[in-house]
Amino acid sequence: MNKTIITVIGKDAVGIIAKVCTYLMNNNVNVEDISQTIVQGYFNMMMIVDTSKCEKQYIDMVNDLEKLGDETGVKIRCQREEIFTQMHRL
Repeated sequence: MNKTIITVIGKDAVGIIAKVCTYLMNNNVNVEDISQTIVQGYFNMMMIVDTSKCEKQYIDMVNDLEKLGDETGVKIRCQREEIFTQMHRL
């Protein structure tokens, strides 16, 4: 299984989750876990997704999501789970 951590941060607006999830669905990326919160008008979402059935190259998906974030007014970042885990290990 190819897991990726996706974070989305920015000012809250209608449709952020829908846009990100629609992109993921259209590219056969399964959302395994999702957490989102809004604090004083700022949106924060973290997702764990399975990219094993995605037909796009990983870097293309990352670039597409960054572009989607720019269009939506948020920052979208992706990290492979193993890199995320190593970076946050104590």
